[in-house]
Amino acid sequence: MKQAARFEEIARRQQGLKQQLSAGQMSMLAIGGAIGTGLFLGSSYAIQMAGPSVLLSYFVGGVIALLLMGALAEMTCQHPTSGSFGDYAEFYLGPMWGFLIRYAYWSCIVLAVGTEITAVGMYMQYWFPDSPLVMWMLLFSALIVGINVLGIGIFGHVEYALSAVKIIAIVAFILLAGAILLFGHNPQFGLHHYTDDGFMPFGLRGMWFAVIVSIFSYMSIEMIAVAAGEAKEPVKAVRQAFRGTLIRLCLFYFLSIALMLAIVPWQHSADRGSPFLIVMQLIKLPFASGIFNFIVLIAALSAMNSQLYITTRMLFSLARAGQAPQRFGRLNKRGVPLNAIALSSLGIFVSVILSVVWPHSAFVVMMSIAVYGACFTWMMIFITHLRFRRHHQPDQLTFRLWGYPWTPWLGAGLMLAILLSTPFTGFFRLTLAFGIPFTLLLMLAWGVRRRWQTRQPLSEMVEKAPG
Repeated sequence: MKQAARFEEIARRQQGLKQQLSAGQMSMLAIGGAIGTGLFLGSSYAIQMAGPSVLLSYFVGGVIALLLMGALAEMTCQHPTSGSFGDYAEFYLGPMWGFLIRYAYWSCIVLAVGTEITAVGMYMQYWFPDSPLVMWMLLFSALIVGINVLGIGIFGHVEYALSAVKIIAIVAFILLAGAILLFGHNPQFGLHHYTDDGFMPFGLRGMWFAVIVSIFSYMSIEMIAVAAGEAKEPVKAVRQAFRGTLIRLCLFYFLSIALMLAIVPWQHSADRGSPFLIVMQLIKLPFASGIFNFIVLIAALSAMNSQLYITTRMLFSLARAGQAPQRFGRLNKRGVPLNAIALSSLGIFVSVILSVVWPHSAFVVMMSIAVYGACFTWMMIFITHLRFRRHHQPDQLTFRLWGYPWTPWLGAGLMLAILLSTPFTGFFRLTLAFGIPFTLLLMLAWGVRRRWQTRQPLSEMVEKAPG
């Protein structure tokens, strides 16, 4: 009881947010963040690394995601707050770890927002080839920022609709590709593509390196835990959303990629852009390119929308913890942290600059840097869970991760191995080159800030409504 009361002090800092999200909206929020360019475009990078064994890569990534969500669901059912794993690290590991995790995750998702809006501009140029990329980036950025500014209720409805479009499209793709394989009687299609040049043409090394891409693809499923602070019934919503999200994500990723590889030889899907588009062109679907462009546009907008939401809440949590300027912890009368939204839109401007400086490699650069924050955060979630369990008896928990303590140790070990593997890949050489100096800089900032930090009274953190 004493410990629960102490955590209540952390939870109380974040008062003022509106609790309006349903379990269904929370599931769609996580799917919205996780199904974006990582699946539709990022999968081509994974196929280049692993060939057909990319299926094992996404399976390994799915297992890690499953363990992560189990650990998060267990902690979130006990402590549903918008600061989520940042709050848990602060409480169970110490304030410095809460600081490091929040900033690592915030910077990671800020960059992820940039990758999505860069993709949006490129998709619009398909229909308007002579239009400037920056115009579309700024136009859709204003739209997504506006949705987040309107409040959590509007945001939840919009994200649900956008994610539903993606799910319908992926299900339709799976059904269509499955029907072609079963009833098409075309010898060019079939499971023989898995073994024509060997199931592991690049060995275990290639399969393992593709796991890094799968982690980037699954990234954002942890949004369920952050959104719990604005859920109507947090514990019930987290438990329902946990099960539904994992099943959908694993099926969508695994089935869609398995079917793609059975229809298109992996060598072609690796060389000619998105494997989804190649499949649609091969089966001669009318207006395939236009349909695919619309789907990936919706996917990118949905992912950007949910990622902007989540990075805003993480910055809000930092401010309420006294670890960021206090203006970012203020709420307006709708319970929206406007200043936090403004700063979290920084990734948009970074993406504009990178698109000009490195127009052909901006996506890979931003992905490789963003992976560090995701891997570091996931690893620390597992470590936090191990400390969390030391303070809670199993019969006190409403949700439990199976296999404790082996499963969180396995998850933490795999994430550390992934991080240590990044310097040996072509795509992710910048990951640790950026991540290690960034972490050291954060630790230095933490030490400096502790010397002069003053905390504003909580009563001044919420803006009063006019009149």
